[in-house]
Amino acid sequence: MNLNDLIRQASSSDDNVVAVASAASLEVLEAVNLAIEQDMASFRLYDDEHKLKEMMVMHYPHLLHHPKIYTQHVKDDQQAAIAAVKAVHLNEANVLMKGHIPTAVILKAVLNPDFGLRTGSVLSHVAAFEINGFDRLIFVTDAAMNIAPDLQQKAQIVQNAVKVAHAVGVETPVVAPLAAVETVNPSMQPTLDAAALVAMNIRGQIKGCVIDGPVALDNAISVEAAHHKGLTGPHAGQADILLVPNIESGNILYKSLVYFARAKVGAVIVGAKAPIVLTSRSDSAESKLNSLALAICTSKN
Repeated sequence: MNLNDLIRQASSSDDNVVAVASAASLEVLEAVNLAIEQDMASFRLYDDEHKLKEMMVMHYPHLLHHPKIYTQHVKDDQQAAIAAVKAVHLNEANVLMKGHIPTAVILKAVLNPDFGLRTGSVLSHVAAFEINGFDRLIFVTDAAMNIAPDLQQKAQIVQNAVKVAHAVGVETPVVAPLAAVETVNPSMQPTLDAAALVAMNIRGQIKGCVIDGPVALDNAISVEAAHHKGLTGPHAGQADILLVPNIESGNILYKSLVYFARAKVGAVIVGAKAPIVLTSRSDSAESKLNSLALAICTSKN
């Protein structure tokens, strides 16, 4: 499985609808255009209609009257977020996408008690990386939402990531709770949490995966490194999901993979009623397309 496979999987059904809050952005419209070319989804675009249509005329005129594009006028970012979230809430769309809008504005609408998308679960960020030299996608969680998750939150973050992995065909993902060492050390909270997550997995409290940790990054992803350290278990070096201990380590790992390893990536927020594509302006159009594909696949699971 690679990200191109993910795009093909997302394009295999014709009932996908993405609601985009504040869509009048060249970067957003580029991603929408790429997704339309791949026959991936229909789009509901919410923004100032004059600004949105003017941008389409200048850059993507073929989208103006495209049968898979619906536009609705809203007066500002707040109204765009509300309209897009309501579309998902009313099952008019199965994926929510952030356009040119502050993250806080769209998340406020997502968390609205009357029309929002909360399910009672922790919202978490899951990134799927295609990395040169690896024969599988590597999932990293949580690099963007939860600052310093406690054990209960980590258990839900794992379950969210497992759902995403299942959605793209990984039947029993191996989850590696990352730490600096492989031994449980009372002075190092990530090792204590890792041991507890392993126990919860064995007892059936976290399902659909195998959790093996605590484990350092090299021993999580390299069979050779794991064997050098004397780790010879059946899952040593074969992690599918990397659970980071906090947002700083997740952010550093995410950006290291993108900028040092030149990895390709798609990412999604899960734990809500529907997946949320929460890309930034610095993300490439390819990354936005990958994220849309990941969200669409996840929405079907």
